[in-house]
Amino acid sequence: MASPAENARALMLQKDDIESQLQYQAGILSLNNGSTMNSPLIDAEGFPRADIDIYAVRNARQRIIELRNDLAAVMNNLSLALQSVYDPALAPPDPPQSITESKPFAKVDGVSPGSPAAEAGLQREDLVVKFGSLTQQSFSSSSLKPLVDVVAAHENRSIPLKVLRSEQFVFLSLTPKVWGGRGLLGCHIVPFSPA
Repeated sequence: MASPAENARALMLQKDDIESQLQYQAGILSLNNGSTMNSPLIDAEGFPRADIDIYAVRNARQRIIELRNDLAAVMNNLSLALQSVYDPALAPPDPPQSITESKPFAKVDGVSPGSPAAEAGLQREDLVVKFGSLTQQSFSSSSLKPLVDVVAAHENRSIPLKVLRSEQFVFLSLTPKVWGGRGLLGCHIVPFSPA
């Protein structure tokens, strides 16, 4: 399992890579075509401009939008990773320190495409080990009501997650919000107890 510092370093490399791609795409717009994200692609008479490569400009604009979204997601994850590095209280516990905090209490039974859960990277069959401040000890019965309460209290605010996926811990950031489908998460979570 990667340490918080290693996780932060990996995210910083990802951020640098996205920023260099953004710079390259911006160069296609400005240096090659004298264009910006908002420059018109047609002339005063309504015809496509002959002085720019419209195909290249449109592709660069689309790629810049995608990269900006990717950069925002990486920066969000990086801020959580840096919090874990500099605030030991937020750092994921080492397994020997607390075995109970490494035991899953819920299972992701389904994730809707385009949902907040899908955007966060949650996958079907993920086992939830930590959901915000909730761990297995937070649940006295098989009811997931404490989890529902945390989601309701964090609408439009990110919740750090720790899930077990293919015998490895994965750290995610999930932001409950209103989207085009049911619920604030767009996933189905069921209680989990090891067989």
